[in-house]
Amino acid sequence: MNEPTLDKGTELQGLSTAILFPSIDVLDGSVRKAVGPLTPIVGMSLFQRTVLTLQRAGIRQLIILSGAEEEELKQSLLRGSRVTIPVRWMPIREFPLDDARTWEALAAEVRGFCLISGVGTVLSRSLIEELRRDIRTGQVIVAGPGNREGRDSEVAVQTWKSVQSGGIADFIVMPASELSIAGQLAAECDIVPIGRWLERAAVDGRVRMLPSGKDDRSQWYQPVLTQADVEEAERRLYSSLKGELEGFVDRYFNRKLSRWCTRVFLAMGWSPNAITILATVIGLLAAAGFALGTYTAGVGAACLFQLAAVIDCSDGEVARLTFTESPFGAWLDIALDNVVHMAIFGGIALGAYQQSAGSDDAWIPLALGAAAIFGNALSFSLVNRAHNIKTASEWKTPLHAAWADFMLKNVASRDFSVVVLLFAIFAKLEAFLWLAAVGAVTFAGVMVWIVRPAAMRITPSA
Repeated sequence: MNEPTLDKGTELQGLSTAILFPSIDVLDGSVRKAVGPLTPIVGMSLFQRTVLTLQRAGIRQLIILSGAEEEELKQSLLRGSRVTIPVRWMPIREFPLDDARTWEALAAEVRGFCLISGVGTVLSRSLIEELRRDIRTGQVIVAGPGNREGRDSEVAVQTWKSVQSGGIADFIVMPASELSIAGQLAAECDIVPIGRWLERAAVDGRVRMLPSGKDDRSQWYQPVLTQADVEEAERRLYSSLKGELEGFVDRYFNRKLSRWCTRVFLAMGWSPNAITILATVIGLLAAAGFALGTYTAGVGAACLFQLAAVIDCSDGEVARLTFTESPFGAWLDIALDNVVHMAIFGGIALGAYQQSAGSDDAWIPLALGAAAIFGNALSFSLVNRAHNIKTASEWKTPLHAAWADFMLKNVASRDFSVVVLLFAIFAKLEAFLWLAAVGAVTFAGVMVWIVRPAAMRITPSA
């Protein structure tokens, strides 16, 4: 791994730097034993997950004070997702934590605020993003069982008790200017002076407690000290999964089943794109089943299509859990979803045609299937156009942007797989073709209206 020198000429303001202590408790310097930095958490080490979460949340540089496990930690960062931010390794044997000069050196590397953390807590990305937005001059943020309510004196007492009892998680947001002050306490402590400094800051009323966020599924953290904590952290990671375009069926049915599939795919080491292709193959098999035209084949094909929808949730879940999201993967997922949908429409149309072959109306299912396929293909093109407009922030007004978001989030979903299953069970697949044809063409028409030139901001040419 490259170890670029931190850019001293760049004044990094706000919270942009994290200082990590992989193997010791930040507050008292005790060595972690039951759960170490290389403990696996949903397919990657606790250390690697911490680093990648910080990177995704906008931390721009890392300083790692490492012990004898330094080489193992470096190797763990070389596996899987790539770490792209500058990383400086400071071996504790050269930078002892009870030496004030170590803390002065750290203070010289940081601008604004810094996150001091062990790797004994699994954090959500949105929590770090919120911390970066919510920092306040001269204030320290720690995580624990406290709350923000009550008089300042009461909060200070509560914070003091939490610090003394060790009832806070091992990450602290503090002004970089305080690092040197903390270092001055190094001679009074056995190893790490942060605990002693934090107690004094609490007495001064400068510490703000961050509640555990158990009721907030987006901004949460989970201390990991025991094997039971490992299991709880993994449970919370799975429960925090949610796709960008997610309908009612996805949220309350597909996502419940897909998490079991995701566990299997992670254990097998499958990539998100491989899972996408598997879901596509199953979907195409479902389309072939519909084309047979029998009741039994139709119900079986509808069940296969529902399975494909469940597995299609897993590719995004694996990508988010392993930090392997990519623009190509997102495009491939949407593109192959549309291939499957068009194949499903075509398969149902062929099956209905076989059932009515020889009659004067035999052409109707084929025409409906063609209309559904055309509407779906046009919609896919227009949805891509809407995504590009959104990315470039080129909507003319907030109303146009709101219409586009509504269509993308509430219409472009996998919910219709259940509708197909119900129509198959009641032997009404031909009726579904009418619904699909009218729905696809209507959706395409609305998207044409949304992405019309009048809805876009005109940028004057240079």
